[in-house]
Amino acid sequence: MMSKKRLRYPLYAALFSCASVVLATSRIATAEQLQIPQPNAQAHSSAQPWNVAVPNKGMSKANVESNFGSPDSKAGPTGSPPIYYWEYAEFTVYFESDYVIHTVRKYKPQ
Repeated sequence: MMSKKRLRYPLYAALFSCASVVLATSRIATAEQLQIPQPNAQAHSSAQPWNVAVPNKGMSKANVESNFGSPDSKAGPTGSPPIYYWEYAEFTVYFESDYVIHTVRKYKPQ
């Protein structure tokens, strides 16, 4: 008779554990729904800073300067291979040795 009583308690403990897990996870699985407003058509006009022409990857320093004019500032070299960057009002150009490797447009909030 003693063995049947011992068997009940682990069964109750297992049921209690399962119920606890179900209740605990049901509270975790909630989330808010966010609604993001759609931008209007005027926000995508060609006067925005992300529509400014920038140098392409692979252009030489001479081509960048002839097409976009003198930069506001020049910095470098740094590291090996030498990395230079030129800053313009609307963007920054990064060079490896003499060639463009990346161009970043500057964000200007309105």
